[in-house]
Amino acid sequence: MSLPLLTFAISDYQQEYEAANHAAANWVHGEALYNDTCITCHGTDGGGRQDGDVPAIAAQHPQVIIRQLVDYRHDRRWDLRMEHFTDRHRLVDAQDVADVAAFIGALPPTRTTNVGDGEYADHGHALYERLCASCHGASGGGSNAQGIPRLAGQHYQYLMRQLHDALEGRRPNFPAEHKTLLQPLERADLVGLADYLSRLDARVVPLEPPTVRGR
Repeated sequence: MSLPLLTFAISDYQQEYEAANHAAANWVHGEALYNDTCITCHGTDGGGRQDGDVPAIAAQHPQVIIRQLVDYRHDRRWDLRMEHFTDRHRLVDAQDVADVAAFIGALPPTRTTNVGDGEYADHGHALYERLCASCHGASGGGSNAQGIPRLAGQHYQYLMRQLHDALEGRRPNFPAEHKTLLQPLERADLVGLADYLSRLDARVVPLEPPTVRGR
């Protein structure tokens, strides 16, 4: 009995993700949804909280936002606040997910003041170029077409928490290949990576044209 149920759950998840990813997004409706569901925590500018408790999401790629929202809706990523605000009482269907993701992606990038102490930032730069830049880009800009997150300018404390959550199994949607890359790293390596990324200015990273188009 468990196999058919599992197959249905995976199919339901994939169907919603594909529907949102291929929807013609309405940015005006996305703004209304953002103001109703996201603004309290992420702020009017999408900059999150400077203490790193809430991530900066402005200018994050729509495909990345869609993936994370659908993951929260299907218990593939855990956070009580996000699970509350992404449920079907607020984001009714895949169209709502696409609309709010498109609006977030269109917000101008912000810059954080939440950075590390700088001790390992240069070391983090070298590690990033060796381990991460081939996918996330030389400037941490990621890719909408490939669904790769923009990391530049993210809050240091948030980055550190996500790295530890991934390594300690508290973030089930973290890609397995990333865990393989991170597992050999020492604390100074993780601190350096997070510090370096937080110091990158996301505002100077060229924005990739979104594949989710507004109307």
